[in-house]
Amino acid sequence: MLDFANLVSSLPGGVAQGLIWGIMAIGVYLTYKILDIADLTVDGTMCTGGAVCVMMIINGHSVPVALLCAFLAGMAAGLITGLLHTAMGIQALLAGILTQLSLYSINLKIMGWGSGAGKANQAISVDKYDLVVSSRYLFDGTYPWYKSPILWGAIFCAAIIVILYWFFGTEMGCSIRATGANPNMSRAQGINVNFNKVLGLMLSNGLVALSSGLLAQYQGFIDTNTGRGAIVIGLAAVIIGDVLFSRIFRNFALKLLGVVFGAIIYYLVMQVVLWLKVDSDMLKVLSAAIVAIFLAVPYWKGKYIPVKIKHQPENAEAAVSAGKEGKDNA
Repeated sequence: MLDFANLVSSLPGGVAQGLIWGIMAIGVYLTYKILDIADLTVDGTMCTGGAVCVMMIINGHSVPVALLCAFLAGMAAGLITGLLHTAMGIQALLAGILTQLSLYSINLKIMGWGSGAGKANQAISVDKYDLVVSSRYLFDGTYPWYKSPILWGAIFCAAIIVILYWFFGTEMGCSIRATGANPNMSRAQGINVNFNKVLGLMLSNGLVALSSGLLAQYQGFIDTNTGRGAIVIGLAAVIIGDVLFSRIFRNFALKLLGVVFGAIIYYLVMQVVLWLKVDSDMLKVLSAAIVAIFLAVPYWKGKYIPVKIKHQPENAEAAVSAGKEGKDNA
C-alpha cells in the first residue's frame, strides 16, 4: 500500500532540489528564451561546476571561494562554446555538443586532481566540511533552522533574479536581449552580436555550474553522470514555468521566478512518481514525456481552443459608416 506520510515527508526534499535546479534552469532560460540558442553545453557544465566546487573544498578552500571558482569554470565552458560558434562558424547546437564531449574528460581529471589519474566520482561529507546546503540539514532535526537548504536555495535564487533583473536593464543587458530577438536588426544598429552571444553563453553556463556546486554539496558527492539529461530538466522547468505562469508573470524578474517555480513543480512531480513506485529506470522517459507534453500545450491551445475575435463590420460600407460615427462622436 502507498503510504501518504512518506510522500509528505519527501516533499521538502523535492522543494530543496527544485530551488537548486532552478538556478540551473535560469541559466537555460538565458540561452533558450533570450538568445534563442539550444545550448547542450549544460550537460557537461552541470558536472564541471560540482567537480570544481568539491575539489576546492577538499583542498582547504572556503565554500564561497569554491562556489565562485565553480561559477568561473562554467563561464570558461560557455566561452569555449561561444568561440566555437562565433569565431569558427560552427552551429550553436554542434558547438555545445563538442564542448560537452570535451568536458567529460576534463571532469575526470578535475575529480582526480592530485592522484595522477582521472576519477569518475568524488564524495564530500557534511561531517567534515561546513557546507552551505546539505540534505542532512533538511532531514536531521539536530541542525538549526537557518541551515535549511530550502532557505539557502531561496536566498540564492532571489539574489540571482535580482542581479539578472538589474543587469538586463542595463545597456549591455538590453543589447543581449536585442541580439536574441533580432540579430540582423541588432547588427544593423551597431550591436556586436557575436560578443553578446559569447557573453550570454558564459553567463548561462556560469549559473549552471553554480547550481552544480550547490547540488554536489546537497547530495554529498559529484560524479560524471550528474549532468546527464540536465538540459531536459532545465527545459522542463522553463516550459512548465512559461505555460503555467506566463499570463500572470509579465515582468522579466517574475518570468525568472516562474522558471524557479517550474523546477520546483518538476521535482514535486518526480517525488509523486517515485511515491507511486514507478520503476526508477523509467525516470528519464518520464522526464522527456513531461517536457514533450508542456511543449505541446501552446500548440494544442492554438489549434483546438478557439480565439475570440472582436466583432468586425460585415462590409466596407459598414466600416466606413462606423468610422464616420466615431469621428462625429469625437
